[in-house]
Amino acid sequence: MSRTAEPASERVRLRRHHERAQYDGPSVAAILDAMPLCHIGYVHEGTPYVTPTLQWREGDRVYWHGSSASRMIRAALRGEVCLTVTCLDGLVLARSAFHHSVNYRSVMVIGQAEEVVGDAAKAARLEIFLDHLVPGRWPELRPLTAQELKATAVVSLPLTEASAKVRTGPPKDAEADYALPIWAGVLPFAMAPGTPEPDPRNLPEVALPDHLGRIRLG
Repeated sequence: MSRTAEPASERVRLRRHHERAQYDGPSVAAILDAMPLCHIGYVHEGTPYVTPTLQWREGDRVYWHGSSASRMIRAALRGEVCLTVTCLDGLVLARSAFHHSVNYRSVMVIGQAEEVVGDAAKAARLEIFLDHLVPGRWPELRPLTAQELKATAVVSLPLTEASAKVRTGPPKDAEADYALPIWAGVLPFAMAPGTPEPDPRNLPEVALPDHLGRIRLG
């Protein structure tokens, strides 16, 4: 990931609100680490698709997984894809409908996906993924079976062509509108875990694991 203030290519250069652009590696990494939900854009047999899935970052690569037979995985390995992530941080309420907006952090990554090959390598990537999502969960689980690993594909993109776009702060109204008696400001949004809901088929002696209290997203 580049640490310069310039985009790696014209394909990821921001044209609209270019002042919100962040091209440095740490900014891109921080947003990817904050939001596991991503969308993969690709073309399959001439038709564009966008598929939601979960992603995780390891160093200068972003990973995701899916069914080995899915068209998303097949298309990602045949041609370039576009991965996007967005964190909604607040509704920006202005004094006119035109100037309403949202505070957000987003990332776009373009490139050619590569497949993780071999059961041991796939299992290692999936362990890192789950540990990022639910720290402490993996050691409690039964081992993956050979069939589960066969049915799962893990792919990754280099963060070579990536850009972040971030909006923060209050609304930006027309100067004359600041004299209007209309409330304006930001309604913050944040992701937070709720109360765990146990599976009705949990064994009676199984207690709520402590690691669920350590989950932080967003």
